[in-house]
Amino acid sequence: MLELGLAILGAFILQAVLSMLQMKHFSKEFMKLRRQGRVACGRQAGGFRAGAIVMFLLDDEGIIREARKMEGVTFLARVKPMSGFEGRYIGDLTGDEVETKNKNLRKAVLDAALTYRKFVSGEPITPPPSPFQLAAINVRNALQRRKVWG
Repeated sequence: MLELGLAILGAFILQAVLSMLQMKHFSKEFMKLRRQGRVACGRQAGGFRAGAIVMFLLDDEGIIREARKMEGVTFLARVKPMSGFEGRYIGDLTGDEVETKNKNLRKAVLDAALTYRKFVSGEPITPPPSPFQLAAINVRNALQRRKVWG
């Protein structure tokens, strides 16, 4: 029983270390783009499917100069170039520009475009709720429905 507990603890520690390395890689790539100008990011969590993060290096008019993506399920995902976006205005992106079957990559592109439009218009950019916040919202909604029907 102790061996099983140690194995689980070891797996959690290994996963945490490997995730930190992935975050370090992402931060390094983001800072490379950020040194060149404004960067718009979009993300879509994947859960058990491949999640996606996109970064667009923009000029002063919102035209994409460079695009990068990170998509995958595991810590092995790395930032890679993404072609086909150079010269396009980020506010006009619809997600149809993505030549992949990964819906989360399309959603990340849409999120980047929406975030840029909000930034330009001066709207607040609110981060999506965390899994714990979503669980709390679902519990609260369930309790409120119970009061209405109970």
